Amino acid sequence: MLKIAYASTYSHPLPKGHRFPMEKYELLPEQLLYEGLISKESFFVPEAISEDWILSTHTLEYWEKLKNLSLSKSEIRATGFPLSKELVNREIQIAGGSVQAALYALEFGIAMNIAGGTHHAFADRGEGFCLLNDIGITANYLLEKNLAKKVLVIDLDVHQGNGTASLFGSNDQVFTFSMHGKKNYPHRKETSDLDIGLEDGVDDEIYLSLLSSNLALIETLFIPDFVIYQCGVDVLSTDKLGRLGMTIPGIKNRDKMVLEFGKKWNAPIMCCMGGGYSPQISKIVDAHTQVYRLAMELFF
Repeated sequence: MLKIAYASTYSHPLPKGHRFPMEKYELLPEQLLYEGLISKESFFVPEAISEDWILSTHTLEYWEKLKNLSLSKSEIRATGFPLSKELVNREIQIAGGSVQAALYALEFGIAMNIAGGTHHAFADRGEGFCLLNDIGITANYLLEKNLAKKVLVIDLDVHQGNGTASLFGSNDQVFTFSMHGKKNYPHRKETSDLDIGLEDGVDDEIYLSLLSSNLALIETLFIPDFVIYQCGVDVLSTDKLGRLGMTIPGIKNRDKMVLEFGKKWNAPIMCCMGGGYSPQISKIVDAHTQVYRLAMELFF
């Protein structure tokens, strides 16, 4: 069964006109059910991740400030969200969803988190709509529990996974691969194990060719026994923050390539959704839905 982490808290209320499309977290589960791709039994409400696992990835000082709502104004501004206890609880639950989805992936080959992919969160700070790094927490959980020895992070959000790169820069058990807009946010990039910076306007053909060749390169450097896939859809040509030129069919081919890569190496895959900022929310949902269709086709 395809197991999917989802909670009503994922869709957090924001001030009117805020550019982050929280409603996608309600619409995506509805779309999956409407299409008959999955049943309600596929969804599970994740438990909040424990403080010990947060501290496997984040500094005590940052975590204390976050949970006590004592971040400075500039630190809050960097996250892009108004700080509240409800927001922090949401982030804790999302991180729990990614860890628990990873455990289901070990059982079924693949599992999903409707949210997550919070790759801009560093050990000591949050940035870019990310407060806790669920990718980092999940990778550390798998390694410390001896559930995996070599974790590959494939980050195909249009924005570089700078927080994740920083977290694992000296960890040879985690390979970070980020393919992102070269001139896009964050303006100061970190160093992943493999970074591919894309020029503005890159289309499906160029993107997919680069992805194929770099997945082949990774095979010569690092064979994973677990894959964390950040499958942001802000690479769409319609995305207001993306600046690339991809289509929805192009994203489907991208997702298929990654899922087939994991399957080839018998590496379970946990997919977290990442970003998507097209003005038409339906395009965001359509683009996200494809990875669920592919999961059902390829694994079940």
